[in-house]
Formats: sequence, C-alpha cells, structure tokens
Amino acid sequence: MPPANALDTLWVYLATSPLLHLTLTLLAYLAADWLFRRSGRKALLNPVLLSILMLVTLLMATGTQYPTYFEGAQFIHFLLGPATVALAVPLYRHLDLIRRLWLPILIAIAAGALVAAGSAMLIANWLGASRQTLMSLAPKSVTTPVAMGIAEKTGGLPSLTAVLVVLTGVLGAVIGPAVLALVRVRDDRARGLALGLSSHGIGTARALQISALAGAFAALAMGLMALTSSFILPFVLRLVYNN
Repeated sequence: MPPANALDTLWVYLATSPLLHLTLTLLAYLAADWLFRRSGRKALLNPVLLSILMLVTLLMATGTQYPTYFEGAQFIHFLLGPATVALAVPLYRHLDLIRRLWLPILIAIAAGALVAAGSAMLIANWLGASRQTLMSLAPKSVTTPVAMGIAEKTGGLPSLTAVLVVLTGVLGAVIGPAVLALVRVRDDRARGLALGLSSHGIGTARALQISALAGAFAALAMGLMALTSSFILPFVLRLVYNN
C-alpha cells in the first residue's frame, strides 16, 4: 500500500488537471446509474441523488472547494442548455395530444405554481422562518436559473434558492413516482405533468425513465412552470407582503 504522503502528492498533481473533476462527475454518475439499474430501479437509489452524495463525500474528503470543482466540471453545466432544448423532441412527437389538452394543462400549471409555493411558505412560516427565507423558498419548484431570478427580485437569497431547488428536484424524483402510485395516478400524461411541475429538470429526467409520453408532459410542465411562476409569484408575493 503506498504511503500517505505519496497519495497526497498524487492528488495534488491530479487536481491541477482541468479534466479531473469532469471525469469524476461522469464516473460518479455511471456508477450511480449502474447501482440504480442493478437494484431494479429502486427510487431511493436514484442516480442523481447517489452521484451527488458520492461527489460531496469526495470533495469533503479531499478538502476541495466547490469553485475549484466547478471550474473543472463546468462543461456539464454548459450541456444543460442543449439538453433542455433536446426536450423539444418528445414534445413535438406528442404535439397533437398536447393541443387537445391545452386547457387542463394550463389550469394544472397555474394551480401547481400557487400550491407549490404557498404550501412550502405556509409550513416554513409556521416553523418560524424569516421573510428572506420564505422568499427564497417560494420558487423551489422552478428550474434553477429562473428560480434564482425570482428570488433576487422578491428579496430572497439566490444561493439558498439554488440549494432548495436541487433538494426539491431530488426529493421529487425519489418519492414522486411512489406517491403518484399510492394515490393511483397511472396515466403517464398526469404522472409526467406532476413530476415536471413539482421537480423541474430532475423530475423530468425521472419521467423520461417512465416513458417518452411522461417525459414529454414533464418537459412541457417544467417550461410552463418557469414561465408561469415568473409572472405569478413576484406579483402574488408583493401583493401579500405589501398589505
């Protein structure tokens, strides 16, 4: 077994490589996905959740700061844009079905935007959270860039909002399908819409594992949720807290 100082020297050398953290991120996800498949796709072994836990453990064990990690892994962050645009493919394939259901979809999105924000804020307020925390919590079910913008405009902390958005997405992807099964929601259209509405991109990725139809409705919900929340939440929050 190599001595500890040799391992330290090796890590210092590897840490200078810009591809190190990108490679570690890909390996973590591949390992997590392998465990997820081997487990029979158990919800608690969601690959996003597992890969996050692996990377956090590694960064803490090596004393690596997040900015250092992100500098090496930012190419994955760049790919979020093309990946989001690619969600238009399943949407296009089910466009006729979406057109026939446009009114129920819009009602569900508007209601979901208000309930997702309102329920979280009511619980947090009951627990004694500050106003700034409440403003940070309100857009938790919206995709990260939009949620951070809403938090900034309404007096929240964008950094806290980003953490809450990720936690919401992971939690929704892990327990969302089980909750939907418990309440006997079996239609892939409704399941996808619920996951995309409540858990944004991570929920949409989970919906795509269910079926292409669920993924299409999840992608639609994620986009409409961001658009709706951008208009509704700032107006409602200002109306409530200015009275």
